[in-house]
Amino acid sequence: MAAAGGQEKQLAPVLLSFFIYNPKLGPKEGEEEKKILFYHPNEVEKNEKIRNVGLCEAIVQFTRTFSPTKPAKSLHTQKNRQFFHEPEENFWMVMVVRNPIIEKHKDGKPVYEYQEEELLDKVYSSVLQQCYSMYKLFNGTFLKAMEDGGVKALKERLEKFFHRYLQTLHLQSCDLLDVFCGISFFPLDKMTYLKIQSFINRMEESLNIVKYTAFLYNDQLIWSGLEQDDMRILYKYLTTSLFPRHMEPELAGRDSPIRAEMPGNLQHYGRFLTGPLNLNDPEAKCRFPKIFVNTDDTYEELHLIVYKAMSAAVCFMIDASIPPTLEFCRKLDSIVGPQLTVLASDICEQYNINKRISGAEKEPQFKFIYFNHMNLAEKSTIHMRKTPSVSLASVHPDLMKILGDINSDFSRADEDEEIIVKAMSDYWVVGKKSDQRELYVILNQKNANLLEVNEEVKKLCATQFNNIFFLD
Repeated sequence: MAAAGGQEKQLAPVLLSFFIYNPKLGPKEGEEEKKILFYHPNEVEKNEKIRNVGLCEAIVQFTRTFSPTKPAKSLHTQKNRQFFHEPEENFWMVMVVRNPIIEKHKDGKPVYEYQEEELLDKVYSSVLQQCYSMYKLFNGTFLKAMEDGGVKALKERLEKFFHRYLQTLHLQSCDLLDVFCGISFFPLDKMTYLKIQSFINRMEESLNIVKYTAFLYNDQLIWSGLEQDDMRILYKYLTTSLFPRHMEPELAGRDSPIRAEMPGNLQHYGRFLTGPLNLNDPEAKCRFPKIFVNTDDTYEELHLIVYKAMSAAVCFMIDASIPPTLEFCRKLDSIVGPQLTVLASDICEQYNINKRISGAEKEPQFKFIYFNHMNLAEKSTIHMRKTPSVSLASVHPDLMKILGDINSDFSRADEDEEIIVKAMSDYWVVGKKSDQRELYVILNQKNANLLEVNEEVKKLCATQFNNIFFLD
């Protein structure tokens, strides 16, 4: 679509290439191709792949002379930005992103202006790190794959995983939430929390092969037995990939025809999101995805069983050496299904009562993002997670960029601090960092001054975060 004379068209950032290499695999001249473990797009000519990998290798080596412990993280050029990450020794991941473009028309011909300063390093470096974390969750480490089946096995795993995963990267909507990669926790009263705790204890006792359990409601976490870093990436997978794929039957309601094919299920609304589709089919396959946790320590391989009833979902993780049988799945369904159904309606009822007590929420004058580095708790009123993998921000991209810039400033300083920015028109952006917690607020107030903005933020802290200590 050509823009009319004088009109401008914005082109979002795009993934140009993504590759993984190990310089130790092809150290001699003429063996350079052996270094490349994965390259996207694959149709790129062999010599160009070798040239691009060689260039990245040279940049990393060159920057090492200035900073031996912290090699290059990114390279800025006019047209694109390259991001480097070494997740395991000598294994390098590189992501090349084209800078956003403004397309103008001059004398009937398109003229491209590259926006060199638009992409935030920290955001896209975090996206690259998540690519590795997600790969590791389902495949284990690069080194382990090589030890088990050589370079060939590793290449096959990388191809199989990244061929699909790279299609889910929505680079145009990446922002501060990708840097945090936090977990949204579901607010609960003590009584209901104890009920859930008791339910998990009973289930782990009845199904004694369960090693870890996680409990979510409304896509928010309530309880997890996993280490934080493992739960953080599993949470991302559940909320951006697995749950959205199963939304349709959920929305269809309880009396939908989807239920009709599942006889014997009348006493509860439980179903497997991973594993067998129909427990009454003797041929049903009990295949569950495998996940790898504690890879730095005990290196555990587990089957991931995700079971859902209404808005409540439970993840049971069992040792991968024990294959789950159809009999085990039926037992799990008969024990967990009815209890989870009752628990889900209890949580829903309690949640609605709490909502009534706190009163109807009117649209506030401010939007905020809160993140706690200690427990990875994240809360955002800026994002509307409406589509599977895109979290859409409800504010102008320029404001999101200011948030990212403030966050970069925070990460450079160890002390607690506060930054207030007067943005375009009547917008103010406030960032507070206090004791491992970060709060970012966007206010829109006509003719406000610094003192009034400060007062508004204090009010917000008092209402939304009354039990959290923020330094004034």
